[in-house]
Amino acid sequence: MYRIVENQIRISVRNLVEFVLRSGSIDNRRSTKVQRDAMLTGSRLHRKIQKQMGSGYQAEVTLRHVVPLGELELILEGRADGILTEPVLATENSEEQPSDRISVTIDEIMVVFMDISKLEEPLAVHLAQAVCYGYIYALQNHLSSAVIQITYCQPDTEEIRRFSQLYSFARLEDEFNSYIREYGKWAQFIFHHRKERNQSLDGIQFPYSYRPGQRNLVIASYRTIQNGETLFLQAPTGIGKTLSVLFPSVVALGQGTADKIFYLTAKTITRSVAMEGLHILRETGAKLSFAAITAKEKLCLMETMDCNPLACPFAKGHFDRVNAAVYDLICQEEEVSREILLSYAQKYQVCPFEMSLDVTYWVDVIVCDYNYLYDPNVRLQRFFSDGEKGAYIFLNDEAHNLVERAREMYSAHLNKEEFLEAKKHYRELPAIVKRIESCNRKLLELKRECDTWRLLPEGEGMGAFVMALEQLYGELMTISDKYPGWISSKEASEFFFHVRDFMNVYEQLDENYRIYTEHGEDGKFWIHELCVNPAKRIRECCSQGTASIFFSATFLPIQYYKELIWGEEEVPAVYVRSPFDSSRRMIGIGADVSTRYSRRNKDEYLRYAVYVEAMLRAKEGNYMVFFPSYRYLQEIMAVVRIPDSYQIAVQETGMTEEDREQFLETFRQKAKPTVGFCVIGGIFSEGIDLQKEALIGVMIAGLGLAQVSPRQEILQRFYSEQGKDGYTFAYLYPGMNRVLQAAGRLIRTAEDYGIILLLDERFLRRDCREQFPVEWSDCRRLKASEAGRQIEEFWENLNRRLTDGQI
Repeated sequence: MYRIVENQIRISVRNLVEFVLRSGSIDNRRSTKVQRDAMLTGSRLHRKIQKQMGSGYQAEVTLRHVVPLGELELILEGRADGILTEPVLATENSEEQPSDRISVTIDEIMVVFMDISKLEEPLAVHLAQAVCYGYIYALQNHLSSAVIQITYCQPDTEEIRRFSQLYSFARLEDEFNSYIREYGKWAQFIFHHRKERNQSLDGIQFPYSYRPGQRNLVIASYRTIQNGETLFLQAPTGIGKTLSVLFPSVVALGQGTADKIFYLTAKTITRSVAMEGLHILRETGAKLSFAAITAKEKLCLMETMDCNPLACPFAKGHFDRVNAAVYDLICQEEEVSREILLSYAQKYQVCPFEMSLDVTYWVDVIVCDYNYLYDPNVRLQRFFSDGEKGAYIFLNDEAHNLVERAREMYSAHLNKEEFLEAKKHYRELPAIVKRIESCNRKLLELKRECDTWRLLPEGEGMGAFVMALEQLYGELMTISDKYPGWISSKEASEFFFHVRDFMNVYEQLDENYRIYTEHGEDGKFWIHELCVNPAKRIRECCSQGTASIFFSATFLPIQYYKELIWGEEEVPAVYVRSPFDSSRRMIGIGADVSTRYSRRNKDEYLRYAVYVEAMLRAKEGNYMVFFPSYRYLQEIMAVVRIPDSYQIAVQETGMTEEDREQFLETFRQKAKPTVGFCVIGGIFSEGIDLQKEALIGVMIAGLGLAQVSPRQEILQRFYSEQGKDGYTFAYLYPGMNRVLQAAGRLIRTAEDYGIILLLDERFLRRDCREQFPVEWSDCRRLKASEAGRQIEEFWENLNRRLTDGQI
């Protein structure tokens, strides 16, 4: 929206007027009404209209104007679509100046998907943009007046309608100054905030003594930011990765190397860690402002989330009040939490989620989910629209999650059954129903050609379906104009978004995609556009900033993540060994058990139960046991004998945030020891922090491999085609990462201790052990019959050494 360099703030004319003239309500009922301007679809029409305007018409005129605002300068920039200059015949004995003998028209062309015949006057924001251009041009060319013209064009019909009005220079100046006065207070705010922030960061020191290896992380991160490069960091949990990347990033803000920091995460818990790290830096004297973006569902103040003025008082007139709400908040608060957002939203009766997005303009650090940078449907357009680049630092926490998350963001899926359902939701619109039926017939043809699943090389055989879908999409986008009284239901809106996503992905198809159809386990017939390699898209997003750092405790093997996140293995990486005393923990590999499908029987379940019982008896405390699936978990629970002194916590499907917190609270309370039964790769296998006695043992059954499916088989084929070991890339690497994440729940700090049991004989294979951290070289080989004794010996030795003060 704006850029600051020393005492200058740069902003485009368009961004300024759109900001100060916001008004109206949030209304999700008009979700299919697409108001796209020339920046998106009107370039061709812009050029066509400009060429028709004659020799006196100058197209795309660049304008720039500097407005002094006390200590700072506001630099306005933009391009007028056209300026028409025509001579005016002077009367005899005229005393007019030469500039008055010229008629000047400032023309602003707007390509809009609406019925322009119903327009009675130009939209205020369009008029304001042209007025600003008119003022700047008149001022710089000493004009006493100018004609302000708004040219509207409807792209489907190419109908044109113009609104013209003569403005005196005094009127242009008065309206221009009114916009500057409104924006001026915002410019003054951000200028003075950054001035104070930079002074506070001059000479700032790292808040703690460096832990072993931590200084190397800070130095590597600082150099990456200063050089505008990319870095991968692999460091163990507890070493302080968050502060190690935040501190040099904040220093860069103070030095003017960066304008804003985006701290990107996969889970809520890591957002909390980032906010805590920023709070620590503020306590050291850094005058930082930061905000966390919370999901809309978690911020909604209504019982049912329905974002329109009839259902929600916070949506009604939201844009009339939100600027006042945001200005009040940023002037009073620098640590913007969920609670603070809700408080101001209630005070001003605005939508807290939309307000939170506006707050991000004015803070130094934005803490948010990956999708606000990477997801094409969710990313913050206010920063990343039109490929615009900024002085942004992207810090990607727990970045091992980014591969799968990005695959989902850049893939799209449709099923035949939702087209049948959509006919019901659009039954009042015959033209739409006709297009839906056409798509359904094309899908039926694809269904007949598919046995269980079918790969469509280069989209072979789907051309007819895509053509029908494109026609449907075109109809859906013009619903509001053709049927102005029709209100979209929630289901109809969701269908529209699914169609939109599929068409958008189709436009991106290249060698990094595979298309396939399948008869799903849910009984539906699906067509998938699968992004097999998201590196190109991730890199495109990161190119809109100046530096990117990806960090995780489980970036093993690092080459795998470099290739799938960045597309090359030569990008710099730093590996920090664990500084924690390995004698405080035991790692055992079960050599007589396996979760292979061929060995899923009662005898195998009983052997696993022996390990669980031995672990619980050797030392009473809190333990987590992870299994490959809910079904496997239930099989073990049916045969294992848990001592009466333990309470049992079980991960279930569809757990709410309250359910998850209640599950974890059983580990934090000290009334009774707890054994938690969980699924590997699930919500409790990463991102949770149970320190010291809260967790003293973790058991993991199986390699964490994904279930065999068409998707995984396609990934395996893709990697094989690239000359790699397809099985290793599609199954083993992601599975071992899940294992390492689950094992990482145990050692969180230097004071932690306990046991890690890796229960599958396949962990003894070389290809698996090569994925272990170097600190795991002391793994013990276990058998069920001997496990209890070996675990007891570990605890006895550890207790003795703790008592003697040896560790």
